[in-house]
Amino acid sequence: MLAEARGLQPRTLALRRVLHRNPEVGLTLPVTQAAVLSALRELPLEIDTGRDCTSVTAVLRGAQPGPTVLVRADMDALPMEENSGLPFASEIDGAMHACGHDLHTAMLASAARLLSGRRERLAGTAVFMFQPGEESAHGARTMIDEGLLSADGPGGVPESAMALHVTSRLTAGTLQTRPDSIMASSDDLHVRVTGRGGHASAPHDALDPVPAAAAMVGALHTMITRKISAFDPAVLTVSHISAGTTTNVIPETALLEGTVRTLSEETRSRVLEEIGQVCAGVAAAYGCSCEVHIEAGYPVTVNHPDVADRVADVGRSVLGSRFVEPMPDPIMGSEDFSYVLGRVPGALAFLGACPSDVDPAEAPPNHSNRVVFDEDSMVAGVALYSGYVLDALRPG
Repeated sequence: MLAEARGLQPRTLALRRVLHRNPEVGLTLPVTQAAVLSALRELPLEIDTGRDCTSVTAVLRGAQPGPTVLVRADMDALPMEENSGLPFASEIDGAMHACGHDLHTAMLASAARLLSGRRERLAGTAVFMFQPGEESAHGARTMIDEGLLSADGPGGVPESAMALHVTSRLTAGTLQTRPDSIMASSDDLHVRVTGRGGHASAPHDALDPVPAAAAMVGALHTMITRKISAFDPAVLTVSHISAGTTTNVIPETALLEGTVRTLSEETRSRVLEEIGQVCAGVAAAYGCSCEVHIEAGYPVTVNHPDVADRVADVGRSVLGSRFVEPMPDPIMGSEDFSYVLGRVPGALAFLGACPSDVDPAEAPPNHSNRVVFDEDSMVAGVALYSGYVLDALRPG
């Protein structure tokens, strides 16, 4: 498998670099979609494209009947400037593939090619999911709404699903996954505290919202430590505070914004409920009022234990046991593959892509403007995607 994947590396590399030079953000990725369609054009695939997003869904039917499995690659970039120094760096101002989605897309396209050559060995159907809008645009949910999970026809709901995500903080070619929660939910917090404006020299004639907002920050952080079990962790970070326009004016309002991350839906609901109570109570104590708005983000990403074990077994078979490690802890980042895993038993796994001349502990992380990924790791990724499908659709 690795040998076949390495034979496809020139194609994989070329597609990755085209995508890296031309990053696109959000749900509308016309250049990216066209590159993927070109890479898949000559293969025996049934291809569909999205209506409300530039997704690509490609279906490979095996020579024998059997179950359906889904494998995903996300395609979108981040809205940031690139400072990696790569000779094929982004040519688009304000956009960069800083999370490795260009690698994912190239790996899955080559896996589709490899598996097309082994179609006679497949007992069932493989669905290749090329998804825009993973970075906070709910692209997976959009694809599900457009019929992704019935791409194999009525009744052809996938039996399992799998996705890979590269990381610069893990030795290249190393696979990590874990059962149950692997990534957190993500919700955005917006609080407006309202008082009564006035002259800064006479705060007694006004109702200053700034002290109330400042007290809210401490109260919210303390709430996490006093209301939420340390064995089912949650993170609440107030990352943006704004109020006022100048030094001698007490403003009427103050704004707080932040993020909430949890590893279970039960704790997620508890934290969001407590936020409203804490903010209302603190505001009242200062004589102010407040409005709390929670912008719902992605659910908790939960791996099915059996599928996580299968991914690890495939990794040991394809890469060798020394390249497969248990993932010790979940990550508090979020992932919209969680929408798929909420409907289909499946697993997300991380693939190391740290350059060989860099200590993984010191490498610029995913989402850094300086992140660099080891392109040789894509050989392992192609083999892992392909190996998973072959294992899941093995005849007999």
